[in-house]
Amino acid sequence: MQTTKNEKTFFPYYFFEVAVVALFAVEAVLLLAVLFPPAIGREIDFSTQFSPRPEWYFLFLYQLTKYFPGRWTFVGAVLLPGLAFSVVLLAPFFDSGRERALSQRKTAAVIGVGLLVAVVGLTIAALF
Repeated sequence: MQTTKNEKTFFPYYFFEVAVVALFAVEAVLLLAVLFPPAIGREIDFSTQFSPRPEWYFLFLYQLTKYFPGRWTFVGAVLLPGLAFSVVLLAPFFDSGRERALSQRKTAAVIGVGLLVAVVGLTIAALF
C-alpha cells in the first residue's frame, strides 16, 4: 500500500491508539466498580409483613389484576394487554393515510396517546 509522507495506515498506528483508549476506558470502569461497589438487593425488615411487588415496568399489569380478581384475572392479565398490544401492532392499518404529520393522523394519535395514558395511569395507581 502506497502512503504519502504524512499519512498513517490503520494498522498498526491507529489501531494502537484505539486499543489504548479502549483499555483506559475499561480500566476506569473497573476502578470505579472497585471503589464504589453497588448495594445488592434491599435491606430486609423482618418485623414487617412481606408484600411482593413487581418491577416498575410491570406495575400496570399488576394493577389490572387488582381490577379483575378471582376467575376474571385472565381477562386483566392476558386479554386486555393482548388486545392493547394488537391495537398497537395494527395501528398502521387502522390509519393508512399518506400524511406524515401527527396532526393529520388523528386515529393513530388518539390510539397512541390513549394507550400511553392508560399505562401511565395504571402504573401510578399501582404505586398507591
